[in-house]
Amino acid sequence: MRSKEGEAITEDAVLGGRLRLRQPRKGHRVGHDAILLSAATPARPDEHAVELGAGVGAAGLALAVRVTRLKVTLVEIDASLAQLAAENATINGLADRVNAVVADVANLDLASGRADRVLMNPPFNDPARQNVSPDPGRRRAHVADIDTLAMWIDAAARLLRAGGTLTMIWRADGLTGVLNTLAPAFGDLAVLPIHPRPEAPAIRVLVRATKASRAPLVLYPALCLSDEIGKPSRAAEAVLRDGETLILAKV
Repeated sequence: MRSKEGEAITEDAVLGGRLRLRQPRKGHRVGHDAILLSAATPARPDEHAVELGAGVGAAGLALAVRVTRLKVTLVEIDASLAQLAAENATINGLADRVNAVVADVANLDLASGRADRVLMNPPFNDPARQNVSPDPGRRRAHVADIDTLAMWIDAAARLLRAGGTLTMIWRADGLTGVLNTLAPAFGDLAVLPIHPRPEAPAIRVLVRATKASRAPLVLYPALCLSDEIGKPSRAAEAVLRDGETLILAKV
């Protein structure tokens, strides 16, 4: 299968076959992060959710599969990926309530204060500390300068109504920066660490925050992706294959 531009495309099943995704064969591919992000996002029927940096729409579409009548806007700067996101909405029977728009998070032209939920997986690799991929798609998806986090959080704050929630996934060693950047506009912060296996340091953190809240931070027990012998853990399989939600989604 190829895109209109001739790029090789695969069609893959995620969430135990509940969701089919067309995505480029090369470059950034959908992984655990998108499904974990969706599973951590609270949403209710008839609300409006916006996914920033949606790629081919994995997290936002997984959320739409889970929550009936939820409207979702997928924001993606890469026009070819946004086109795939729109196609994915169609092939999963969600085109009536999920739409994809081509836009830069830094210059969003969406209604302010209207979204109930924002979810995002911003580029989080520091080019000064990590090797940069030579592939342009992977580099854009993973690498950012020091101002990117603040810019994405500011965009989320503009989009959300008071009391709306932002859910994001970030590298674990950057948690302090996330909490500090969220502090001016958000409260009621909830953090869920993600570990590759028991006794290994966390590699990711899922963070949920509420706009204009003063509630204190809550730290939840970690999720381990694998057990002691390297097999996928039951808890992780329940989320990644069976579509169960994480504690951050229960508000």
